[in-house]
Amino acid sequence: MAYWQVQRRSGGTDAMTISACSPQPVHVTLPQCGHCAGLHMPTPLSRWAESTRWMAAGSAVWWDLGMLQLGTLTITSAVDRSDLLAAPTAAALATWAERDQVGVAEIDPDLADTAAFCAAYDVPLAASANCVVLAGKREGEVRMAACVVLATTRADVNNVARRWLDVRKISFASMDDAVALTGMEYGGITPIGLPADWPILVDSRVMDAPTVVIGSGVRRSKIVLPGSLLSVAPGAHIIDALANPLPS
Repeated sequence: MAYWQVQRRSGGTDAMTISACSPQPVHVTLPQCGHCAGLHMPTPLSRWAESTRWMAAGSAVWWDLGMLQLGTLTITSAVDRSDLLAAPTAAALATWAERDQVGVAEIDPDLADTAAFCAAYDVPLAASANCVVLAGKREGEVRMAACVVLATTRADVNNVARRWLDVRKISFASMDDAVALTGMEYGGITPIGLPADWPILVDSRVMDAPTVVIGSGVRRSKIVLPGSLLSVAPGAHIIDALANPLPS
């Protein structure tokens, strides 16, 4: 098996070194990315010949014609596969200057829930983020929001989120309300394309994830992107200690 070995060059973050070559499909390894250790990106050599452009996102490396692979997911450009996105998600993503860094992978909709998805597609829980819809109330006013945390953590809804939203009572929105208000499928709700007046509370740990899987608005696919990219979502607020680690 031949490999393209990718390493950072000294003296610049926007540089890389590629060594080894094979006319057969090869793998790119990312040895400096501890988050993605052991995860490979299959890419035919012919596609490398079409473009040499690449982008750095945290410690992970993204190419315009070959997305970083997680587990057994087959990831393609989300821009090219808007049919795999909910309508509001596709519309929102089309406005992002960074949209070329966003991938999408088709999955079995029966495996969309986090635990089942990660087990079936060999994706680490640390590379998966959940988006939940919250409903807070204060003096008869209902305040909606979304909360995004890694699957290895649990959102501190009753303390941190409640205080941030400045509400007296807070709870998870009902399934019917979440679906009706977002225009997305339950179990696939994503922070991309939510109502413009909703704050999106993002735990700072998500920002540190070089690559993270989130919903696509539908159950039949997942979005893959650098965690830090969620900071560009309209209404996003990065909050320290929004979530607590799950017991090991």
